[in-house]
Amino acid sequence: MLRNSSGAVLRALAVVVALGVWLGIGSVGGMAQGKLSQVQTNDAAAFLPTTAESTQAAALSAEFVETETLPALIVLEPAAGGAVTPEQIAAVQDFAAGLGDLPLPQDAGVTGTWGQYLVADPVVAPSQDGEAILVVLSLDAVAADQQLGEDGRVSTAFVTEVRAQLDEQLGATATSAGEIGLHAWVTGPAGFVADLVTAFGGIDGVLLLVALGAVLVILVLVYRSPLLPLAVIVTAVFALCLAGWVIYSLADADVIVLNGQSQGILSILVVGASVDYALLLVARYREELRHVEQPWTAMRRALRASFEPIAASAGTVIAGLLCLLLSDLASNRDLGPVAAIGIASAFLAVLTFLPALLLVGGRRARFWFWPRTPRPERADVTAGIRADVAAVETDAPGADALVREHGAWVRLARWVGAHARPVWIVTTLALALGAAFLPTLQADGTSQSDVFLTDVDSVAGEQVVADHFPAGAVQPANVIAPAEDLDAVVAAATDVPGVATVTPYTGAATGAPGSGAGEEPVVVDGNVRVDVATSAPSDSREAVATVEALREAVHAVSPDALVGGAAAQTLDTNAASASDLRTIVPAVLLVIVLILMLLLRSVVSAVVLLAANVLSFAASLGVAAVVFNHVLGFPGADPSVPLYAFVFLVALGVDYSIFLMTRVREESLRSGTRDGVVRGLAVTGGVITSAGVVLAATFAALGVIPLLFLAQLAFIVAFGVLLDTLVVRSLLVPAVVHQLDSRTWWPGRLSRPGVPGGRADVGERAEDARQESAPVQP
Repeated sequence: MLRNSSGAVLRALAVVVALGVWLGIGSVGGMAQGKLSQVQTNDAAAFLPTTAESTQAAALSAEFVETETLPALIVLEPAAGGAVTPEQIAAVQDFAAGLGDLPLPQDAGVTGTWGQYLVADPVVAPSQDGEAILVVLSLDAVAADQQLGEDGRVSTAFVTEVRAQLDEQLGATATSAGEIGLHAWVTGPAGFVADLVTAFGGIDGVLLLVALGAVLVILVLVYRSPLLPLAVIVTAVFALCLAGWVIYSLADADVIVLNGQSQGILSILVVGASVDYALLLVARYREELRHVEQPWTAMRRALRASFEPIAASAGTVIAGLLCLLLSDLASNRDLGPVAAIGIASAFLAVLTFLPALLLVGGRRARFWFWPRTPRPERADVTAGIRADVAAVETDAPGADALVREHGAWVRLARWVGAHARPVWIVTTLALALGAAFLPTLQADGTSQSDVFLTDVDSVAGEQVVADHFPAGAVQPANVIAPAEDLDAVVAAATDVPGVATVTPYTGAATGAPGSGAGEEPVVVDGNVRVDVATSAPSDSREAVATVEALREAVHAVSPDALVGGAAAQTLDTNAASASDLRTIVPAVLLVIVLILMLLLRSVVSAVVLLAANVLSFAASLGVAAVVFNHVLGFPGADPSVPLYAFVFLVALGVDYSIFLMTRVREESLRSGTRDGVVRGLAVTGGVITSAGVVLAATFAALGVIPLLFLAQLAFIVAFGVLLDTLVVRSLLVPAVVHQLDSRTWWPGRLSRPGVPGGRADVGERAEDARQESAPVQP
């Protein structure tokens, strides 16, 4: 009795220590999670490799100016149409002249005026057609990326202030013209960055609330308990706090780079993985509570049975994500460790915090399952195990509560076992039909204006600029060439279709398009810079195509020339994304198949699982192509969408097959492969399907962020996870395994003829029962 009493004290102490540690993590990590937006970097140029031509051109171009600038453009247009009046031009000039004298926000953390961030006086220029006014505001590019107070960066705060002042002083916005009679938009690179930051601003609040709310509803339906879903949700929140703490510390120390889309994916991934792992653990814990009296014993056995599949699942996803380190793009490369930290945090929270939380109450810890509280139905544990197996294999009238609860999955498992060949043939053909549409996925990039799914000021303003000014002059392509090749470069660039103007850089102050023409070009270290304005906006696909042709023309007359600029950066990003797909996909496949071989101790089963999930991925992209092109009417997709979708879908899709096949292998040791796959599908079907629905719901929550990339990723992953859960894991994989029988485990021990099935854990459960028969101190 003394030994039992001491054991109870130690168990209680372990629970208290575990909860105390996680409460400390939650208090620190919660604050760090709220500050992640402060360490974000959303500059696409910073993501390119140093070997990219646009990166090299940018470095040389920076030598031609004392300070690099980030333009913010105000474009104004008469509400009644027609030409602008001299009075309107004068009012805009007065407004622009006063912007530099405006004080910084009170919560900026510094005192001064906006003029300290402007590198030149504002330039006001009417359009050649006389129907619009353009105001060019040149922010210091380095200072624009600095943090201003706790709520944002200089560029975002400046654009917000300019829009507010336009409304307050002139009454000019996109929807109102005020007394001056002008509509106004703030666009340009600074305007796009500000609108992008605003779109990502929903990550900290709206996205998490939607994801957690959806998960809570699903868990209530799954568990039919008001308490257990809260325990799982709290576990996910603590996992997110741990991930936020680690990532904030690393990003703040410049060890990793965090951008807005990585933060959004992190939140979804941590919540989804935490709930998935929790569902598996809780299902096994509930199953063990039907065999033993003490919750501590049930949890110990549940952890022992669940650790391998959960660890394998987490390890597979982490290994797949870390393959992103092979990427040429820093945005992809840094998503790898960010997301891997999130998965590791979910793994630790589920296997330490959740067990401690569920054991609160000691012997009365079953209250978490109220009102459907699981209790042992018989004292003979061994008989209980045998009854479970028999109930799946036959229609025995003595089936226990566990089997009755999984009745629908028992029937499905028997049906798949009885029709294995037609099931896997039909499902394979159906998936192949979806995969046939994969080539129609338009993942060759989009215009920056297409990134937003809602109306934003910068996109509307860009269109007004394009209507009245040379659209590409705002961010022209920059050609850096030897001075002796200047004439040849200018002539070659002028002949390229889609080029509007070609102007050697003369050192004139930053201003309106065309400023500085007619002066002598600046020569730096034997090089000159030529600014090439495209007819299309520099962020458009048309401008990217023009710059691609420009590179070919310029390189033909000056092999040492470099072409950079915004459109060139997009071109290089698309090329790097295509290269990443060719490099990372084989690496992910190799890593996953090796992990599966080690886990299942089989080559055949690993190849079967990987092939099934790759086919499922192809089908998901094929269906997505049809939906994007013909239902939603999307203009295309970012080249990184297929890569992200592949990493998440293949790694996460294999998860469910891992959960299934580890249980099938366990049951095969007792009763052979065909009976084992029937039993494994029957007892894991409900929990794995619930996990898939939860993960699909969490990824679908990405759709609340009004950005094309995240909406497309949300659909592909959510649909793909459901396809994996409902078709691949429920039908295709079990049918193939049933058809292959013991050959599934080749060359492992289970594939050899004459290997006894054994009942490995009967003795273990009997020993636990004997231990529980001893008196225990309450």
